[in-house]
Amino acid sequence: MPSNEGAPSALLTPFKVLVLGGSYGGLAGALHLLDLCKGRPSRFASEPTESSKFGSFPVDITIVDERDGYYHLIGSPLALASREFASKAWTKFSDLPALKDIRFIQGSVNTVDCKKKQAVITETPTQSLLELDYDFLVAATGLRRVWPVVPQTHTRETYLSETGDHIEAVRRAKEGVVVIGGGAVGIEMAAELKMVLPSQKVTLIHSRDKLCSSEPLPDEFKDRCLLTLREGGVETIMGQRVTETKTSQSPDGETTWELTLADGSRIRASHVIYAVSRSVPSTTYLPASALDEEGYVKVTPRLNISSDSPNSLYHFALGDMTRWSGIKRCGGAMHMGQYAAHNIHQLMLKQLHDIEPEFMELNEFPPVMGIAVGKQGVAYWKEAGTTHGVSVLETFFGNDLGNTICWNHLQLGHEVPIPKPTPAAPDAA
Repeated sequence: MPSNEGAPSALLTPFKVLVLGGSYGGLAGALHLLDLCKGRPSRFASEPTESSKFGSFPVDITIVDERDGYYHLIGSPLALASREFASKAWTKFSDLPALKDIRFIQGSVNTVDCKKKQAVITETPTQSLLELDYDFLVAATGLRRVWPVVPQTHTRETYLSETGDHIEAVRRAKEGVVVIGGGAVGIEMAAELKMVLPSQKVTLIHSRDKLCSSEPLPDEFKDRCLLTLREGGVETIMGQRVTETKTSQSPDGETTWELTLADGSRIRASHVIYAVSRSVPSTTYLPASALDEEGYVKVTPRLNISSDSPNSLYHFALGDMTRWSGIKRCGGAMHMGQYAAHNIHQLMLKQLHDIEPEFMELNEFPPVMGIAVGKQGVAYWKEAGTTHGVSVLETFFGNDLGNTICWNHLQLGHEVPIPKPTPAAPDAA
């Protein structure tokens, strides 16, 4: 984009910013950048930033997402247990006041040409191809996660049908529900089902002796998760892998599962939930030079993609799709979004006013985690160690698995940011 130096704001050619992904990181980046370009205090800062003294200038921000709305991803375990919460967890982008000045396209990303600064999008539902030029790109498409970790449908209406069918199946499970997998999702899934439907039998099966076995967390945290899960009424089978599954159907159409475990024992259930899967980065549209061997995006501390890719200074990636330290979490994604937006704004000021950029650089993320286990929370961070209890649940998740906390932090219900400090991002979620 030409500098247009000295031209009135109304005559400037807008910067074109393309944000791929409308979840925590993408929204945080888009909204923070919009505030900065409008010359107003950011919704993520309690005081005006130094950048606001340069006033406003036009920016054209477009968000592309496969879904038609913002979905509170970490609330999935509760959305699959409660119809009331499921309705609150998904809000159409068109109904979000914060996005009034941001263009939204529902579709999927086919390719990104970093050299040409052009992306090809398949628009939903017409399946037509769109070629979008941009000055800056923010990739925040996250990971491909399977059902029931996340809904597989892309509209609010079909999502409500999908979750409603699941909730009804759990409610009617005469021989109980089995959750396979003792990671964070499996723990929360079993705990939320038992909390919402206390009379239902819920059993969690995990192949290792410790829950959250793949996470770099102390045994004290993992043991506390197990104890709290059992205190909430969830039955647990540890150190046993499911080796065989069989289903049978009664004359009245009811399905019964028979699971065979590694020790030869068998368990029956009317509904089985698989919370074990290896999530895959949604990055195939980016050049291979930007990716590592597992498909994660290689980023610098400034969140630019690898310098091996063309125009890397103008391409940013953030959130779960990036190769960065720490445990994947929504707080980290929003933090990344804020940093990327700041750095993009600095590059814009360089072009407009020839001001030397002052970039923000991301520090390493230490292992941090918070898990909602029914009516209690279990959390770990280095300074405090392992903590648990009702107060921990309230601090990290409130009473809705962090839905209100994330909504308020992003200020999705406000077109213009509220001029006051907002709650800290839920770093452990």
